[in-house]
Order: sequence, then structure tokens, then C-alpha cells
Amino acid sequence: MDKLQVLVKVLDRVAGEGLGRLARWKGVLIFNYHRVGRLSGEMPFDHDVYSATQEGFAEQMAFLKRHFDVVGPAELDRVSREPAGRTVMVTFDDGYRDNFELAFPVLRDQKVPATFFITTSFLDEGVLAWWDEIAWMIRRSTVRVLPAGPWTAEPLSLAAGEKAGTIKALLRTYKRLRGVHCAAYMTWLAQATGSGRCPPEEARKVWMTWDMVREMRHGGMAIGGHTVNHPVLSRLSAAEQAAEIQGCAQRLRDELGEPMRWFAYPVGARDAFNADTRQALADVGVEFAFSYYGGYNRPGTWDRTDMRRIAVEHMHDSARFRATAALPSLYGSHDEPMGRRLRKTLAEFLG
Repeated sequence: MDKLQVLVKVLDRVAGEGLGRLARWKGVLIFNYHRVGRLSGEMPFDHDVYSATQEGFAEQMAFLKRHFDVVGPAELDRVSREPAGRTVMVTFDDGYRDNFELAFPVLRDQKVPATFFITTSFLDEGVLAWWDEIAWMIRRSTVRVLPAGPWTAEPLSLAAGEKAGTIKALLRTYKRLRGVHCAAYMTWLAQATGSGRCPPEEARKVWMTWDMVREMRHGGMAIGGHTVNHPVLSRLSAAEQAAEIQGCAQRLRDELGEPMRWFAYPVGARDAFNADTRQALADVGVEFAFSYYGGYNRPGTWDRTDMRRIAVEHMHDSARFRATAALPSLYGSHDEPMGRRLRKTLAEFLG
């Protein structure tokens, strides 16, 4: 363990024990989750979308409620006019069923508001998300090596201890593809692994139903859009982006009887959306759009079409979560060198 790792561990512990609450940051810190539940090694889907166990999630929500002003997206305009405090939002992407079965009861019981961004075709058609299906193909495969091909420059190992790394590499490739190539990539991977495509009956049980979404909304949760099919929007033409966004907005209106006021970009990296995306969102009346590349939203610097969020990761313990909430300049920004983040954190702490 190098000196920087030792320092980060010390900061984790110090902030986790409460000293970080003295830090003087102001703005809106948005935590994003995907799945809640206990991760099993036999789970065939993408392990990295698990954010916390139900017990861990309950502990996190209790911590946020004790020490921060936890708001929903409808309160963001008020917060922007009164930027004196430290405000937190809780969001979920995609529409996984465990959001309703495990996360919603915690949120309801603790009276914590959260926002759920729904990919409408996942609920309507019961199709498996591309990241989960890529993981499913690799974990089911009995071949030893994925050969080099039209999408891979060199062979990738499918040995038991190396499948996780291969899944990550294949997901990175998918995210770089133009939209017109994604279907061919999935077809090639199904054939090359020998796994085929995930059967619909296995995929359907992964997602919420619209009745579940309505129950959460009636229970005080906010519902936003996350496209129809979860493409990387910037890899599509302007017309294709508009179709994804308009189609999502229409399905939300059909099912919930209200407009799509809030939206989260699929993948959410800096290059996952562009000017065409922003225009399509403006055309349907979206008020705030949320990215996913780290950082928090400081007063006076907000971009309503790029509200920054940070990931909650299942591999982080409770001390790291509390440290992130206490010292977001250090933990919430992943696009700056650690040394610069440390200087920012010290400046905020000292005021």
C-alpha cells in the first residue's frame, strides 16, 4: 500500500467518525444507485451495478437524514435560490425491481425522498439491459478464450478468474460504439461465447412493473426518464436521440399522467450527451438533466442540463460513504488528480 492509499484510508476513517461534518462545502451532492441487494457470486448479471445491501442502504439513508437536507428534484429551484446549506439528493437509474422491493420500503419508512429514472422498454418489453446481457453471456460461456474479431483487437480470456476483467473490457467497447453497430456487436458476442441471448423469461423478472412505479410515486418518490432503450445518446443521430427522449416522455405520460420533468443520461459520462441531446430535452420540457461522472454541484456553477452525480459502489464501506458525504471535493470528483482534490478539500475545510 503506497502513501497516498494510506492517506485516503486515514481520511475515510476520520470523516466517517464525524470530523468531516465540520467541512464547509455548500451546494447539492447527488448520490446515484442502480441495484440494492446482497450480491451473490453466482449472480449471472453485471455485479458492478450493485450499490449496497438493503441493510447498508438503510444505514446510508439514516446518515443522510441526520446530517443533511435531503430533497427531491422539485425542490432544486428553491435550493438554487437559497444556496447556504448542504443539500443531498438520492437517485436510482434503470428501473430494477429491487428498487421497489428493497430500497423503497427503506425510503418510505425513513421518509427520505428519492428519484427513480426509468428506461421504459425494460418495463414494457422485459428485455435485459445490454450490460447485464454481456455479463450473462460471459458468465455462462464454456469456451476458454474469446477470439479476436471485428470488435476485439486481441483474444480475451474467459478463465474463471478473469471473466470479470473481460466483462469490463467488453462493456467499454460497447460504450464506444456508434448506435448502428450495437445490435451486430451483441449478435457477434452471443455467437462467439456460445451462450446465445438471454431468454425473455429470465430478463422479465429483473424489472419493476408500472404498477410498482405508480406505487412509489404515490409514496412520495419522484419519477424521471432514462430513454426508451438506454443507448449512449451521443452515439446516435439528432433524430434518433429525439426519438429516444420523446418516446420515453410519452410512455411516462401514458403511465403516470404527468410530463417528464427530470432526466438522467444513460452512462452519463461527459461524452455521453451533446448539444443535440440538450435540445431534445428542451423540446419535451425537461427541467433538470443528470450526468454520472462524479463531482457535486456548487452554488453559482449549476448547469441544469448537467447536474453532476456520483456513484455509490458496493465495494465501499460505511466509512467511505460518510466520507464522501462529508468531503465531496475529495471523494466526489473523479476527473481531477488526487493532489488537486486534496488541496480543494483542505481549502473548503479551512473556509
